[in-house]
Parts: sequence; C-alpha cells; structure tokens
Amino acid sequence: MKIVLAGAGAFGQKHLDAIRNIEGVEVVSVVGRDLAATREAAAKYGVPHATTELSDALAQPGVDAAILCTPTQLHAAQAIECMRAGKHVQVEIPLADSWQDAEAVDRVQKETGLVCMVGHTRRFNPSHQWVHNRIRAGELNIQQMDVQTYFFRRTNMNALGQPRSWTDHLLWHHAAHTVDLFQYQTGEAVTIANAVQGPKHPDLGIAMDMSIQLRTETGKICTLSLSFNNDGPLGTFFRYICDNGTYIARYDDLVTGREEKVDVSAVDVSMNGIELQDREFIAAIREGREPNASVGKVLPCYRTLYQLEQSLQGQ
Repeated sequence: MKIVLAGAGAFGQKHLDAIRNIEGVEVVSVVGRDLAATREAAAKYGVPHATTELSDALAQPGVDAAILCTPTQLHAAQAIECMRAGKHVQVEIPLADSWQDAEAVDRVQKETGLVCMVGHTRRFNPSHQWVHNRIRAGELNIQQMDVQTYFFRRTNMNALGQPRSWTDHLLWHHAAHTVDLFQYQTGEAVTIANAVQGPKHPDLGIAMDMSIQLRTETGKICTLSLSFNNDGPLGTFFRYICDNGTYIARYDDLVTGREEKVDVSAVDVSMNGIELQDREFIAAIREGREPNASVGKVLPCYRTLYQLEQSLQGQ
C-alpha cells in the first residue's frame, strides 16, 4: 500500500515512525510548506519524493491513501481534496474547526464511499482500550470523567519548540479528544454542554484557559479543564470514576485511583497509540470496512464542540 503524508512536523514524524512498524506499507511522498525541511524529513525516513503541494503527492503513481498532519485550518479542505482524488484519507485531530466543515467532509465520504478516518488517538491508546473493554464486558460503568489538558504555551510554538505557522485552539483541537472519548466510552450522546473561558491572548487571539462540563442522557458527567498557562506536568490526564473502581490514564499508561499500575501490555499489538491508530486505518482500507474513529463515528463530537462554541460567544 502506497501512502503520502502531508505535514512532516512534530506529529507527522510520529506517524512516519509508526508506519515503519506496519508491514506492506510504503510512504512514497512527504508534503510540507518548506521544501528544504520537507526534503530533509523525506531523506531521514527514506521517502523518495518531497513536495510543497498535496496535489503533487496525490498524483504520484499508485498512491492509495493519505495521512494529513497539516495545520487545523487545512484539515477539512484537504480531506475533501484527497477523497475527490480517489484516495482514502486519515486526517489528524481535529477534523475541522467548524461544524459546517465537519459536515462537508462527512458528506463527501458518503458520496465517495472511501475510508475517511480522524486521528482520535485516545480511542486507540491501550489505557483507554482497557477501560473500554471492561465497560463493554459489563464490568465498569462510568459515573464521571475528570480530565485535565494542560500545556505551557504562551507563544505560538509546536511540540518540538519550533515556531508554528498557525494557531492552536483549546476548544476545536484539545477539547475534541475528551469530548469524543467521553461519548465513546459511555456509549451515550451528550445532552448538556456548557463552557466558560478566560481572557484571550493579546497576540494569539485565543482563550488560554477553558472549563467544560458535559452530561449524557442518563446522567454521566465529564468535567474538563484546559490551559495553555500551566507551568507544571504537561499533557492530558483522564480520571475515570466508575461504579467499580477509579482509573487514571496518562497516554498509553494506566493506574488505579491509588496509583497502582495496571498492566495494559496485552491489550493490543503495540503500546503506541499512534501506531495502533495507523494500523486501524490500514486494516480498514484492506478489509473494505468502516474504521473506528471514522468521520461518521466522530461527527457527534464536532456537533458538541459547535454547541460549546455557541455557548462561548460573547464571553
């Protein structure tokens, strides 16, 4: 299977590392804004073609699919471009930064019938898979999810400490992980969604702090705190408060509420959530099926984000 990857920055390289572990998959082109940097990344991973144009990459001989790790504002239009070119596509989270664009991607997927998957990695982390499997087995029932998404990002820098060409967003990017995971783990739709935000950054124009509350139809709740001002442990930490135990997930690792380690090494074939996400994308294409985290399956998340955005208007 021949794949192109657009956006060879910090996160794109995580996908390039992951694909190395998947048999029968070849990355044939890398796309980036800066040609010299893109050629450097292509050389590092042994990719034969580098370009600044997604259309150029999609036109390479035998390309089956694309993975998009580009700036958020490009995701929806580029996902549609890939499908219009007859290519399966995995677009990194978030699918879009508006409900209108999210709906547009869903419509094109339905028209083309191609695999369109969104990088909602939390569905694939072994820690969250372990919890999900126990819920499906009837051994756990979530009462509350308490989530902290904390970064120290007062300037527009990426995960490698390099200047970004675009602006990140607490709601449409970082909250998307939790909003989707909450509905996925509970198996229920969000019926109440509230949000408040702190002052906007004078230069970036985005809120640097945000608090979100969610409630499902049967009363399960989620409390999410997000910040770009946190000078401390960085990342997202999920506390599952259940009827039969409390569990804390930190990326691919899981502990009990008493910090006792839970062995999740047998949950899947890898302990790398990005690799598991990419494996699902490849498997769905090969098997001609809808993947976990398809655009259709994650669309309720973006509807909820839109509702939250509406509640933030004027704050």
